[in-house]
Amino acid sequence: MKPILVLILTCIFFLGKSQEKFTISGYVKDGNNGEALIGVTVYKKNSQIGTSTNEYGFYSLTLPKGSDTLMFSFVGYKTISRAIDLKTNQVISVEMGVEGKELEEVVISSEREDQNIKSMEMSVAKLDIKQIQKMPALLGEVDIIKSIQLLPGVTTVGEGASGFNVRGGNIDQNLILMDEAPVYNSSHLFGFFSIFNPDAVKDVKLVKGGIPAQYGGRASSVLDIRMKEGNNKKLEVNGGIGSIFSRLSIEAPIFKDKASFIVAGRRSYIDILAKPILAQRQPALKDAQFYFYDLTAKLNWRVNEKNTVFASGYLGRDVFGAGFVFNWGNTTGTIRWNHIFSSKVFMNLTTFYSNYSYELGFKSEGTDQKFEWKSNIINYSFKPDFTYYLNNKNTIKFGAQGILYTFKPGEAVITSQNGDKSNISLDNQYGAEYAAYIDNEQKLSNRLTLQYGLRWSFFNYLGKGTQYSYRDTIPNESRPLEREDSIAAGKTIAMYNTPEPRLAVNYTIDDRSSVKLGYNRMSQYLHIVSNTAASTPLDIYTPVTNNIKPLISDQITLGYFRNFRENMFETSVEVYYKDLQNQLDYVDNANLLLNKYLESDLIQGKGRAYGFEVYLKKAKGKLNGWVSYTLSKTERQVRGLSNDEWFLSKYDRTHNVNTVLIFDLNKRFSFSANFIFQTGTPATFPTAKVEVQGYVIPYNTDNRRNNYRNTPYHRADVGVTFNLAPDNKKGRKHAIVLSVYNLYNRRNAFSIYFRNNPDYPVNTEAVRYSVVGSIIPAITYNFKF
Repeated sequence: MKPILVLILTCIFFLGKSQEKFTISGYVKDGNNGEALIGVTVYKKNSQIGTSTNEYGFYSLTLPKGSDTLMFSFVGYKTISRAIDLKTNQVISVEMGVEGKELEEVVISSEREDQNIKSMEMSVAKLDIKQIQKMPALLGEVDIIKSIQLLPGVTTVGEGASGFNVRGGNIDQNLILMDEAPVYNSSHLFGFFSIFNPDAVKDVKLVKGGIPAQYGGRASSVLDIRMKEGNNKKLEVNGGIGSIFSRLSIEAPIFKDKASFIVAGRRSYIDILAKPILAQRQPALKDAQFYFYDLTAKLNWRVNEKNTVFASGYLGRDVFGAGFVFNWGNTTGTIRWNHIFSSKVFMNLTTFYSNYSYELGFKSEGTDQKFEWKSNIINYSFKPDFTYYLNNKNTIKFGAQGILYTFKPGEAVITSQNGDKSNISLDNQYGAEYAAYIDNEQKLSNRLTLQYGLRWSFFNYLGKGTQYSYRDTIPNESRPLEREDSIAAGKTIAMYNTPEPRLAVNYTIDDRSSVKLGYNRMSQYLHIVSNTAASTPLDIYTPVTNNIKPLISDQITLGYFRNFRENMFETSVEVYYKDLQNQLDYVDNANLLLNKYLESDLIQGKGRAYGFEVYLKKAKGKLNGWVSYTLSKTERQVRGLSNDEWFLSKYDRTHNVNTVLIFDLNKRFSFSANFIFQTGTPATFPTAKVEVQGYVIPYNTDNRRNNYRNTPYHRADVGVTFNLAPDNKKGRKHAIVLSVYNLYNRRNAFSIYFRNNPDYPVNTEAVRYSVVGSIIPAITYNFKF
């Protein structure tokens, strides 16, 4: 990989002479609340020289000496022009005001209208939070993850499943960032709601391919969610009262235009509403607990023109208990420092803490007999990122990251009736991941732009712990243990490193169309351990070890992008191919829970995913939304499984159609509808049966995995938003949201299983299990003042 690095550095610094130039830099913010605006176009008037603001609203643009006009353009905001006389470097920060009339359009991202054509990004979707709030949702509650699942190439294994799958990948292959801190379980209530409070979210960005070098650690995608910074102009209160939970957010300046905060919280109250009924009908459940809550907070302080500090955090938990204890949740904390070294050099320094944990416990009434199980995955990280705006044709990004991992797969204790305790806990596991990267976006001509980079990642699997060594055996059998060795704290048990080249190409055909090519290699040094149809909160994570290799993903994507009718319609067609090495799988009848010899039941093989995505979006007018279609296939090949042949992954869905329509009738009424159709997920069904003493036992004669499919999934949802005060000049808003989930009462199969007929044991029957089997209406009241 040395030649690649040399080539990158040569391309970056091979620059010729140019006339005298100076640099303009600064921040662009919302004039109403002081929030940094991401993706504002800053350009020289009547030219193709320009740039856009970064994730913190900062920009840097180098122009020739002399008088000129600088333009600031952003969808939904008034365009600003500034006359400049460049004789030296200048700092120009602006605040943009919204357009005088209510914006009658919903856009996937608040960027310039041709951003999808001109930018280097491909396989990227940006959802505006205002758009998400208008879409119909389960029980009327706005949900970011559910909205993500309506995009091309994004699926889920079914209702009630946590997370989402991107281009056939497992949920652990998605890097989910909340203000740059990783989140390991993005769901409340077993996948029905996400952990992200929409009142606290500013920006949502999903990257499926052509992933830039600053991202790493997962094989399939990056979901980058940025939280609001807090209104630094005035007090603002947002909230909602819904069918099963309510939410409230408060944001205000601490020092006007200098420091501000936001605090947002949610709490469900199904348990409160149901407790009187349960106490009357099921006295044993009178103390049952089933609720979730989360709290999001953020503070920012602009120390001076060159330094800004941010601190943010999240705390959330799901609690279920009815004769047992079951709870899980995420805790994150992030501190970031923005520093401007010069008009051309911007730094963001991030340190974060992330902790995902769950607890499970049972207790026998009247005795001391009980079972308690706790598990955690804890991260600490330090991450400096730099952007060097070399000139108008080269923007260089470079940085590094270190992450310390503590895996606690199980602290488990069994207490007998006599009070005797038996500790069956597993050893903690430790790891350290390091990475460094460099990336350059280079404009070779008005038509051709390249972005090329290299990320190099390292992982050390560390003691204190036990190193297990296993002997080889026949395929699809647990490997026999050869030896166990105790390793001292801080000693290396296994070490891996992976060069990860990245490349993106944009060839602009004309002002309305472009062709893009992307390639990325990603390495993943931790795996989720689960052989169930869907992920559950009890799934554990394991690092790569001396027995488990890192997952390596190579993906290439080619796309054609075209806009029509003055950018009213945006279309894209993308094809992709993804090759995966060291895909984790399990031997038949693997024992995954509280098994210290777990690695003996794990096997690794190959994977591949390829597909075709079509996306049509209408971005202007009273009627807007999108239609997408994905044709794809995801397969695995593992020695010893399915006759050593390629077999369908459990995340494979051949056809995936999503339709989202939003109609703004007037300032008072907005209507929305979703329709989803997906091919059923693969499943392993028996192909024969034998009768033993009057009972039927099904079995699989051909030894093939995922040899059948569940029935197709399809669903329609509708919603109506009624604005009670559309013309309130004080900015107060009140709205009633009516929604119907699963409009035509479809009972989609989450899974299908087989059982003996209770009345005739010699007969077997297939049983379809549906998580949602009825229409679900809801009403929500939202307010802002």
